[in-house]
Amino acid sequence: MMTNLFSTFDPSTSMNYSMNWLSTFIILILFPYSFWMMNSRYTKMIQIMYMTLHMEFKTLLNKSNGLTLMMTSVFMLILMNNMMGLLPYIFTSSSHLVFSLTLSLPLWMSIMLFGWTQKTQNMFTHLIPTGTPGILMPFMVCIETISNIIRPGSLAVRLTANMIAGHLLMSLLGNNIMNMESIMIIMLMTVQISLMLFETAVAMIQAYVFSILTTLYSSEVN
Repeated sequence: MMTNLFSTFDPSTSMNYSMNWLSTFIILILFPYSFWMMNSRYTKMIQIMYMTLHMEFKTLLNKSNGLTLMMTSVFMLILMNNMMGLLPYIFTSSSHLVFSLTLSLPLWMSIMLFGWTQKTQNMFTHLIPTGTPGILMPFMVCIETISNIIRPGSLAVRLTANMIAGHLLMSLLGNNIMNMESIMIIMLMTVQISLMLFETAVAMIQAYVFSILTTLYSSEVN
């Protein structure tokens, strides 16, 4: 039972290769292209989303730079993968640390390298919050250093855990639907629909949380 339940997150389709990870690249066909004279409603919706996120990230960074474009792209990548994971027979790549760590670790590493090489004094000031008593300064340096080190792991685990939790619950309920009576099946289907709506909200929220936290981490360097 548990093997079938967790096999939902098994990326392997054979002994030698895995085609499930291709779902990460299939999302490229969902992005609108400038092939037409007039934009469709879907294209306009994506453009409005881009501009809204750009203005919000610009506010957090206190200036406009290329980082807002990168964070918006990260948001769309995670959002599309999360949403496609809700469709039947499509592998949820964002439910694996391989996917989330691949995003969070290089972003965090690049921010840290830029900060410590270009703005070293500013990075040292972030290790000791304003108003810290002198006797607590060594402890605050250790605490802030540890909190900075675990940031990519917390970003990756947060995204992975939230995507796994809802999918596991829906898989568990779906596996037991054949052993129930008609009334219970109707009730269970109602619960499944509610869970699907909830997971849709979680997919959008987690993409937003990942990108907004990464932007806040980068704003400390500016």
